[in-house]
Amino acid sequence: KAIWDPVDLASRMTGAAVLIALIVLLIDTVSVNLAANLVGPAYDFSSLAPKQISYRTGGYMTAAIALVMMPWKILESTQGYIFTWLIGYSALLGPIAGILIVDYYLIRKTHLDVDQLYRHDGVYSYGNGWNMVAIIAFAAGVLPNIPGFLSVAFPAAFPSVGSGFKMIYTYAWFVGITISALVYAIMTKGRTSAVMAVAPR
Repeated sequence: KAIWDPVDLASRMTGAAVLIALIVLLIDTVSVNLAANLVGPAYDFSSLAPKQISYRTGGYMTAAIALVMMPWKILESTQGYIFTWLIGYSALLGPIAGILIVDYYLIRKTHLDVDQLYRHDGVYSYGNGWNMVAIIAFAAGVLPNIPGFLSVAFPAAFPSVGSGFKMIYTYAWFVGITISALVYAIMTKGRTSAVMAVAPR
């Protein structure tokens, strides 16, 4: 039987190997989570209200949300971890990737004005800071995956989801990136001159 849970694997060891394995696991978990999963959200929360929310407070908020999500429940089985969490997460990341790729490589031709990125009234501010075309493209990429996700995450509540939607969800990342990229490219067609109005530096 293949053991995929590192904690379960460590529990099957004996002697000093158990202590060494657990120390390595602890260092790995703490370092990865601090660098990859805490810094970004903490800064995001701080950016929402810089005067009220410091980086440390943002970190505490992130930790609190992480506890409420009960990640240990996700890790209880490969079904919950792979098919519910990882594929469900990829259903969101795929559309984001499609929009970013089209916008950066096809629309902007790899040119960005860094100064404009930090201006509230800059060329990248769109409508009050919201790029509605990107939001529509994102929604278009996510929507086909929702029925399949619901059938996997809540099988008792959604037992009648068709096999076609389940198949689409299996390839959620590829479906999302393809649809969102196409929708974003079509909706931004002809807007290249306006997008490139600010000369790259």
